[in-house]
Amino acid sequence: MPTRADIRGTATNTMTTDLSLLRLLHLSSPSLPTGAFSYSQGIEWAVECGWVRNAADLEGWLRDQLRTTQTGIDLPLLARLHSAARQGDDTALDAWTQRLLASRETQELRSEESNRGRALAELLISLKVAEAAERKALLARAQATGFAYAAAHWDIDPRQTLIAYTWSWLENLVIAAVKIVPLGQTQGQQTLARLIKEIPAAVDRALQAEDADIGASSPALAIASSLHETQYTRIFRS
Repeated sequence: MPTRADIRGTATNTMTTDLSLLRLLHLSSPSLPTGAFSYSQGIEWAVECGWVRNAADLEGWLRDQLRTTQTGIDLPLLARLHSAARQGDDTALDAWTQRLLASRETQELRSEESNRGRALAELLISLKVAEAAERKALLARAQATGFAYAAAHWDIDPRQTLIAYTWSWLENLVIAAVKIVPLGQTQGQQTLARLIKEIPAAVDRALQAEDADIGASSPALAIASSLHETQYTRIFRS
């Protein structure tokens, strides 16, 4: 039979795991004050020009990005940012951040990454994440950098970090599409339910990627984002 020491040890391990999960939920919450709700990443223009007209179109749009830019760029770079943060390697953190920013194909996408990065850096400082204030200039350069740094600080597993990051990206864009396609809330949730089945495999591929494998292109996203910058009537930020 388990001893009291065994029970206390199990309870402590469970509490640690539970806290990590709660931190992860906090970090990926759509209520996080990073301004994610104010961007559509080209969806608004895609709706305007007729590329995205319904839930099926949206699902195809997001699935393509999940399989290309997310799997080929964002997720493998996030894994490297997480590793650099765990090791306290600011040189690597800076280098992978530069690589991430260089992958953003439009001014709009780069601005979003940086604007959300600044907001997240301020939040991490307010939450007293260790040495976030000292690293503010670095963390503020990209939202993904701050996300990886916080996850590493809170001892969140790399794979779980990538899953949460992808979920957050996907949920934010579905919420945007619900407003502008428009879609019903149920249709939005059905779209999410179908797409989240692909997240684990996307994360696995990203974790297996070598440095030389990092890269992808999404011409439709780049076109939609660049044209959204000058779209006459819009509700989302550029």
